[in-house]
Amino acid sequence: MDIVRENGRTKVFVTLIVERDSQKGIIIGHRGSMLRLIGERSRPQIEALLGTKIYLDLHVTIAKDWQRDPKALGKLGF
Repeated sequence: MDIVRENGRTKVFVTLIVERDSQKGIIIGHRGSMLRLIGERSRPQIEALLGTKIYLDLHVTIAKDWQRDPKALGKLGF
């Protein structure tokens, strides 16, 4: 997650990582419906945490077998 503050606005960039292409489809949902729902439900919580209105930018990416890769886990802070 990256947070950028510019011109009085706070932008939060989030990358959701999945292991398989099929999981990416599930997270995005039909015409983006699930990703939209994730944004709608998480935005108020992030705004409460940061104390300001935010622009939330969500992306889904695939990292094959990241849960079994020590290097990938290290990059993610595990």
